[in-house]
Amino acid sequence: MKRGFLRILPWACALVLAAGCGGGGGTRPEPRPQPQMRLTITSVEPYPGSFGDVGEYERVRGMLQGEVDPRDPRNAIIQDLELAPVNDRGMVEYTAEFMMLKPKDMSRASGVLRYDAPNRGNVLTEPNLATAPSDAIYFERGYVLLYSAWQGDVPKSSPNRLTVTVPVARNPDGSPITGPYRAELVPAVPTPVMSLPGGVFNGTMMPYPPASLDNTQPGYSLTKRVKETDPRIPIPASDWKFADCNTTDNPFPGTPDETRICLKEGFDPDYLYELVYVARDPLVMGVGLAALRDTISFFRDAQADADGNPNPLAGRITHTLCQGTSQSGNAMKTFLHLGFNEGRDGRRVCDGMFAHVAARQTNVNMRFAVPGGGGGLRTDHTAFGQTAPRGLAADYQDDVAGRRGGVMRRCTQSNACPKFFLGLSGTEFWQLQGSPVLTDALGLRDLEQPDNVRIYYYSSTQHGGLGGLSSISWSPSSTVYPRGTVAEFNDTFRALFIALEDWVVRDVPPPDSQVPRIDDGTLVRPHQVTFPVMRGVKWPVDGTPTEIPEFQYRALHNGFKLLDFGPQYIPEDESGIATYLPPHYTGRDYAILVPQVDPHTGLTLAGIRSVAVRAPVGTSIEFNYVANPAWDDLANLSGAFIPFHRTEAERIAAGDTRPSLESLYGNQAGYVAAVRTAAEALVAERFLLQRDADRLIQQAIDNPVLP
Repeated sequence: MKRGFLRILPWACALVLAAGCGGGGGTRPEPRPQPQMRLTITSVEPYPGSFGDVGEYERVRGMLQGEVDPRDPRNAIIQDLELAPVNDRGMVEYTAEFMMLKPKDMSRASGVLRYDAPNRGNVLTEPNLATAPSDAIYFERGYVLLYSAWQGDVPKSSPNRLTVTVPVARNPDGSPITGPYRAELVPAVPTPVMSLPGGVFNGTMMPYPPASLDNTQPGYSLTKRVKETDPRIPIPASDWKFADCNTTDNPFPGTPDETRICLKEGFDPDYLYELVYVARDPLVMGVGLAALRDTISFFRDAQADADGNPNPLAGRITHTLCQGTSQSGNAMKTFLHLGFNEGRDGRRVCDGMFAHVAARQTNVNMRFAVPGGGGGLRTDHTAFGQTAPRGLAADYQDDVAGRRGGVMRRCTQSNACPKFFLGLSGTEFWQLQGSPVLTDALGLRDLEQPDNVRIYYYSSTQHGGLGGLSSISWSPSSTVYPRGTVAEFNDTFRALFIALEDWVVRDVPPPDSQVPRIDDGTLVRPHQVTFPVMRGVKWPVDGTPTEIPEFQYRALHNGFKLLDFGPQYIPEDESGIATYLPPHYTGRDYAILVPQVDPHTGLTLAGIRSVAVRAPVGTSIEFNYVANPAWDDLANLSGAFIPFHRTEAERIAAGDTRPSLESLYGNQAGYVAAVRTAAEALVAERFLLQRDADRLIQQAIDNPVLP
């Protein structure tokens, strides 16, 4: 009899008592034990400052030791859960670290618990009042801010990195599980050795060890190529080893090491290397999603843990708002898609959810999962995370894959869907394949979004969100154009999060979605984008004014192929077991559309147009090109900025077709007036807080762009 059947049998018996499943006379079976949670608080320290009527805050650190019941149908989707070790209660165990910021006097808390998902274990969104004083609004409103780990391959590399310990799956006989695994090794400089797991986005995670250090066995290969689309050039097994080495006292073949690859000729940064090997000991990574579900529910509902240790938030939480940024925003969408927003008690876990700059989903629930992976043009283009639905509606129809069902299919069935915000920067369209959330799979029509959804596109922005002239840098050996965008979305995000709170807590509808659309011509095929002429402008490089190359639009973007990872892989859920590595291309592609730009300014037409877009000092472009012509690639997650000429005479002499600052504003007073008008309009539209509007106006006064 299979192990999984033995585990589920007591649960099945409990549902059919009338049939006497437990034996003679219809004896009532023993009640099934419930998962337990144990809380350990490791530190409590004061948080600097005092915030209005709420007063002082404190930082609490600790961990939760929890259990996942493999017999609970809500956990059935977790890949390899039936192969995880269990304790004497029949439960799978995990330990999740957390950090929270809470009012010192919880009677002053508002009742809102904001959960922010760590990004590769890192807390990205802790308020930094020194650099973003407006973040104090979350404290002034009495939020509890919770950060708790969900990703099981994060190493404990610093005290501030949050980790969750999940089990390793084993075969029923206790032997190690092995299977194919793939990593991309992308050297930044010439080096004889590279560490696993590799990749631009996943490189600091814990690697899956090889089943054997003998790379001559079947299933082991190392190849190189310049572009992702180039043919792979095999590297003989005799020229690389699982080993550590250097060029001085430990040359190739080096010292055997299952976490490193030593290459005889050395890794050349002009090449992309692809390693395929047989790995062992897959983590049951999906347990992290169950841990997250149960952690939020514990802090919201529980009075105490299994040992009677009190919940520091007991009785004070009424609403939960969940947020993730970039990779962790993708994780929140995966959490929702796989059904984890339904708690063990059937209640909604997150009442509101904000997936911020998050175009895709996160690969967290397959054998040998890669939650830290990403997606680029030259690298990670065929990484996991490419197959789950982009469409949100429960009945979303994917005409490329021939599948039906979107991100909200399961939560619709369980009545556990949150009020949902999705935020998109420009990078999400050009590099991270964002448009399929807005259109049908063929890119022929706009999608109608569910009533509980708002999508907000941050016009003319890059993925990281930083903005302002001070954020622009330029190394001509790295990128063709100055790196960064003056347009930013951090202020917009802050205002939108308050709108999400108002929607969840007070039933005040948020602003309508702000997105580019096919039907009004603001969302188009890449070759249809029409930029103005931008040339003759200088930018300082090492203190020397240097002329920016004339802008040449090349329509580079990350395509979206339908990939096949093998018959044991469940693409719509990013679950199962991948056996085709690298994946097979099916010959079918999703349509990728991008925002159209204003032919006069080069700024995008649709979306939430920030102060820097409504009162611009130059063109913020949502992508940039790497300087190395051999790569033919976009700069990773970065935009570009080309300032306007200051005077009409300079503009005309250069042949730049964009307006000059002089023609737009006349003088500095005109520029300040334009900033003031833009800021006031955004406040009225609920896309900017008044305190941020006041700050932006003052910045315009303090940093003149014209006489």
